[in-house]
Amino acid sequence: MTSNKFKTVERDSVAVKFVGDSGDGMQLTGALFSDASALIGNDLVTFPDYPAEIRAPHNTVAGVSGFQVHIGKEIRTIGDKCDVLVTMNPASLKANLKWVSMGGTIIADMDSFTDKAIEKAGYTCNPLEDGCLSSFNIIPAPISSSAKRVGASFGLDIKAAERTKNMFALGMVAFIFERDIETISKLINTKFKKKADIAKANIEVLKAGYIYAESIEAIHSRYHVATANLPKGRYRNIAGNTATAWGLLAASERSKRPLFLGSYPITPATDILVELAKHKSLNAKVMQCEDEIAGICSAIGASYAGSLAVTTTSGPGLSLKSEAIGLAVMTELPIVIVDVQRAGPSTGMPTKSEQADLYQALFGRNGECPCIVMAASSPHDCFISAYMAAKLAMEYMTPVILLSDGYIGQGSELFRIPKVADLPAITPPIAKPNEENYTPYRRDEKTLVRKWALPGTEGLRHRIGGLEKTDIKGEVSTDPLNHEKMVYYRNEKVQRVANNLPEQEVIGDAEGDLLIVSWGGTYGQTFVVVKEMQKQGKKISLAHFKYIMPLPKNTTEIFKKFKKILVCELNRGQFADYLRMTYPEFSYQKFNKVQGLPFTSEELIEKFNQIIEEK
Repeated sequence: MTSNKFKTVERDSVAVKFVGDSGDGMQLTGALFSDASALIGNDLVTFPDYPAEIRAPHNTVAGVSGFQVHIGKEIRTIGDKCDVLVTMNPASLKANLKWVSMGGTIIADMDSFTDKAIEKAGYTCNPLEDGCLSSFNIIPAPISSSAKRVGASFGLDIKAAERTKNMFALGMVAFIFERDIETISKLINTKFKKKADIAKANIEVLKAGYIYAESIEAIHSRYHVATANLPKGRYRNIAGNTATAWGLLAASERSKRPLFLGSYPITPATDILVELAKHKSLNAKVMQCEDEIAGICSAIGASYAGSLAVTTTSGPGLSLKSEAIGLAVMTELPIVIVDVQRAGPSTGMPTKSEQADLYQALFGRNGECPCIVMAASSPHDCFISAYMAAKLAMEYMTPVILLSDGYIGQGSELFRIPKVADLPAITPPIAKPNEENYTPYRRDEKTLVRKWALPGTEGLRHRIGGLEKTDIKGEVSTDPLNHEKMVYYRNEKVQRVANNLPEQEVIGDAEGDLLIVSWGGTYGQTFVVVKEMQKQGKKISLAHFKYIMPLPKNTTEIFKKFKKILVCELNRGQFADYLRMTYPEFSYQKFNKVQGLPFTSEELIEKFNQIIEEK
């Protein structure tokens, strides 16, 4: 039984970050803590943060891996700074100290703070002993040695026993935040269900960490974090990439079109491929191709054959797919291209997030080559965004580029699982057998969409390809007037999608001093700050865009009711420039960040107040 010496502190939210060397199991530790928090009713957002190297040099700052989770009553961001930092070596402390709230708690594995590791991290003396951390509540603990001792008692060799040290740290955090140890134990058993001996040892180390935290004087308080007030339903903690995969599966079921994914693995998009590969029972076919070009070309072939065709990638891969996207535009075949953006250019920073592929999505192809462009705004929004991307691609017979990013693709949050029957209907324009007067480029007068003729359907023999086609009949043509007409049709078809898009919403008053404009994965940060400033009486509102090409039809009506417009994005101002091209009658100010990190509330508040106060 827990002693009553501990004071219980009530908190609406808490951010915890687990950091250590690559291989210390920080991603698993953070995921287990997140799942345990979700099961007791906390809302949450997570942020995995790890190096691009498979295994960077041991005990170096470059090799630090981390996992931050923000839990509480109503959570939309990862939190600017963490309240508790669990650090497994000096290098991880060095890399993450700036992200700890003043007065926050630091749990450190004192066993790893050896002279050699301290020097390698760039310290001149032991930071746990020299007083440089006096502004924080420091809890040094013999994590490694304790884990090795417990693990060895269950028959593990020294190396295997040492690898359980993350469970000892998790046990300490579980005690501090009143997490049920049995719940976490069940999660561990699920994780290691094929290795019962490993699971048992990890659970015992977890319990040892819990008991240790209960016994030491350095821990005076335990925290009770408020649970979320959520609508009734079935929830799970879901990563954005997993949600994207599920959205595509739901669209396949709703449209009655088999799902085909042709992709090449690339950070941070690979998890979509991995998730879809698990679902053969749902009629999903997955092909891991030899390169990016093969990935999209196989998807185009599958689309021609009547599948919901998808290819997934990140920025460098999108570059390689650009010619084939042009083929899909020319043939007017439906395909979904998911771009989980990362920091560039070139290889850039593969594990860091950015919004720098917007220009490429809008314009990165030869010729007049329009595509529908959308952007997901959060891990759970990846589901409905992927679903809607598939719906628009199939109903309008055109490629759709769905922009996600590493922050929301690999981060997670609570997701209320919907019923597929409750999702919007998807009605692909499939030509009927022996359809009267069928020709491959005969169009619907209202939408300009051509029919989808599935190979093998009686009476629908046709030919399509990358060369320009004659209007209606689809024969190869170099006639200049015909080319101009077909270019117009392909572009106008995309523009007419706006007729069936939902109107752009404004969070806050419909008019005021300042309109914040954002898109994609910046939603959580901008939403939280705008709502807080509205409570302070500021005349500020937010318009966060999901649909980018085309833009919602009421965009100009929104813009003209505000004195100033500030566009916030994690690039050098690509959406702002696009808005300036599309609606030049308005003046746009920019707020940009290109650091591979999301905006912080502090940054946004300072900038928003500055713009409001400017005369």
